[in-house]
Amino acid sequence: MTILAAHSVSHFFYEAVEDSLRLQRIDATDGAMRYLVALLGDYVHPDRRTGETLERPLTLLFDEALRSPDPADRFQRLRVIGDGILYGCGFFGDHFEARGVDSKYLCGLGTRAYGEAGSMLRRPASERTVSEGAPDLFAELATNFDRFVSVLADVADATVATGVETSRGLLKVYERWLKTGSERLASALTSRGVVPTRGTRGVLQ
Repeated sequence: MTILAAHSVSHFFYEAVEDSLRLQRIDATDGAMRYLVALLGDYVHPDRRTGETLERPLTLLFDEALRSPDPADRFQRLRVIGDGILYGCGFFGDHFEARGVDSKYLCGLGTRAYGEAGSMLRRPASERTVSEGAPDLFAELATNFDRFVSVLADVADATVATGVETSRGLLKVYERWLKTGSERLASALTSRGVVPTRGTRGVLQ
């Protein structure tokens, strides 16, 4: 998948998330919108633990997180699982489907991860691991998990569409359109004089 130059990534993601939230009529707080933008930026260069969410069995990761004796580590693990599933379902939903993993199961696990992380922040102050303002954010992420997956899927389409200027990029846009049927991708193809169509005839030009 095409990734934009580093200096423009944050601005691109901010505009793409804002645009998607508006088009899908999702009422998200400013904190949630900024969290999604930051998450997308983090996954441009994911660290080891972040990458594990896309590679290791999620049930095992979730169990390990719940069993962590250190509250700060437990919170971090739960947050990373929620982030990883949210990003993975948005950008690579077909990858999970190819592995036979049900999307509803994934969204349920992501919702639980954020919910558990948020519940830790509502414990007595002596046991909290992050700032007071965070519980509402994680409750929002958990409550709207499915809808935020849709937002990130739209951002993924916007990211892929940036490669439409090259022949190779055009092919990637078409291949993703075949999987998602995205109107955003269809529009990107049409702007290059390509009419996306399914069936034996392929692409019309």
